[in-house]
Amino acid sequence: MEVFQLRDYQQEAVSSVLKHFRKTNESAVIVLPTGSGKSLVIAELARLAKRKILVLTHVKELVEQNHQKFESYGVAAGIYSAGLKLKETQHQVTFASIQSAARNLDDFNEPYSLIIIDECHRVNVPSPDLSDEHSKALLNAKPNQPPQDKLQPEAQSPETTNKQSNSNQYQQIIEKLMQVNPDVKLLGLTATPYRLGMGWIYKKHYRGFMRSEEKRPFEHCIYELPIRYLIKREYLTEPKLVDATIEHYDFSSLRANASGDYSPADMNHLLNKNPRVTQSIIEQVVELSDQRQGVMIFAATVEHANEVFSYLPLQISALITGATDNAERDKLIKAFKHKEIKFLVNVSVLTTGFDAPHVDMIAILRPTQSVSLYQQIIGRGLRLSENKKDCLVIDYTGNDFDLYHPEVGEKKPNSKSQPVQVVCPSCEFPNVFWGICDDDGYLVEHYGRRCKGLVDDPSDEQAHRVESQRQCDYRFVFKECPHCGGENDIAARNCLQCLEVLVDPDDMLKKALKLKDSKVIRCAGFNLSRVTGKAIAKANEKGSDKLKITYHDEEGTQLNESFDFSKPNQVKAFNDIFSKRLSAKISVQLGATESYEVTTLEQALKLANILPCPDFVIARKQKYYWRIKDRLFDYQGKYRKANELK
Repeated sequence: MEVFQLRDYQQEAVSSVLKHFRKTNESAVIVLPTGSGKSLVIAELARLAKRKILVLTHVKELVEQNHQKFESYGVAAGIYSAGLKLKETQHQVTFASIQSAARNLDDFNEPYSLIIIDECHRVNVPSPDLSDEHSKALLNAKPNQPPQDKLQPEAQSPETTNKQSNSNQYQQIIEKLMQVNPDVKLLGLTATPYRLGMGWIYKKHYRGFMRSEEKRPFEHCIYELPIRYLIKREYLTEPKLVDATIEHYDFSSLRANASGDYSPADMNHLLNKNPRVTQSIIEQVVELSDQRQGVMIFAATVEHANEVFSYLPLQISALITGATDNAERDKLIKAFKHKEIKFLVNVSVLTTGFDAPHVDMIAILRPTQSVSLYQQIIGRGLRLSENKKDCLVIDYTGNDFDLYHPEVGEKKPNSKSQPVQVVCPSCEFPNVFWGICDDDGYLVEHYGRRCKGLVDDPSDEQAHRVESQRQCDYRFVFKECPHCGGENDIAARNCLQCLEVLVDPDDMLKKALKLKDSKVIRCAGFNLSRVTGKAIAKANEKGSDKLKITYHDEEGTQLNESFDFSKPNQVKAFNDIFSKRLSAKISVQLGATESYEVTTLEQALKLANILPCPDFVIARKQKYYWRIKDRLFDYQGKYRKANELK
């Protein structure tokens, strides 16, 4: 039996896992592109283990593939998969399908030292609304129900799988093994470490930055290999990405559903309006495939797939959907791998766990908002094969993703936004945020909230922490706590420092709008000016000049306030309102990396063009004037801000 030798990067990935889990039990992810040999990394980790290991994945093909690679070392391992008609747990290493394992938790009562999840981008955080009753019902399904190891049904990508049957099945087996052994370690492997609607599936990256402040299925990314590395070293086939040269679909009118994807009904309705488009596309696919060995076509819906299939040469074409019988599906895939079939049409069922190295052309006829799905589709054609020079990839849907540098995380705020680098004034970490530059390329503004850099935390004395690092505290925009003055995310409900409830800006505006003695303006800008102080009667000489700030809305309504810079308490009040936000703005526009405080009236006047402007100003009526009570900066809520379309 052949024994596989690890490549350099595979050995590096294994070493990173060993190094990480010697320091901590916190969950980890390693990122390796499709075709890089994740199954060999899994096999080596399993071989090195001295205690029981459970390797989980979502389809029987991957269970079987990972098991075969492990046994190539000459060591026996078990398979636990209803789809493969085996339920073995007696071996040190068990390769299992998540569906079978989650439905039979009592079979996993022995202590395991490590859980490995292949294609771990499918794992979600535990659903808080999943009731105990539902969990029990899920686990106690009748034994005569069909096996759940099938690939996903029509129109359900890995991103949109049912929460109860997918993400919480992983959580159920993890929690079960943690009950038996609280020190069990969790490792994930994936080529695409992000999920539609979530973004990154981990929090901290080993290069020293945060991906997310929110709860994520995994804590750390401990190793990552870019796809360009493998292509450059000829470990993968180069994708030849080309735009459709004839008709293409216009899915721009579609609106994503609650799960972030498109509904089959909406896609069918749009596709049925333009039957000639599909026929023209397939005619071009057939023409361009003349010198190609294997062509995979990814259709939008079952109805669409049948239409696509009808335009192909029937003798050398096949169609697979989630409803295709298992035996028939296996037969068609075998024929395709043996090159008896040239064209293979599918609907959301061959994006992962499918290995046909000779595929050298991919036609994408389905829209998606999922970076993960897009990369998984193209990954089907990147494996090396004899007489294969490249893989032709044609996208007929306008999916606008960069295969090498996908935009993941926060959505693009507007069409003018672009990735910009912003250095943190506190830790000097070079953040990359969405931002806007002027015609000369200078940064005008950015949309980052908090620095993503990781800094050492000497106060963290907990055991099993990775180098005691925490996220930098610097916030470019923030909500200030009225109780303690602490800075919080603009969406926070409770103060991180004192835990007091923060005032909701919408509630504040709603309350102010109801009061007769209150005025609210939607601030479109402000002006700074110097006003001469009143004469002091006792000394019969003029008082100090003051800074006057005039806020105005879109229709010219004004509110005023002033600050006397000869009085320390007035200087402090001005800086409490503006200086923190001013420091963040100066760090962008002037390149400063230190906190900035205004101490004189002259300084304040010079900053007129970059002083941060509030989005709303709230004032209360005094006897003869309006007194400003609140200013809302960095507002996000249901009310329109100035200069925004309704």
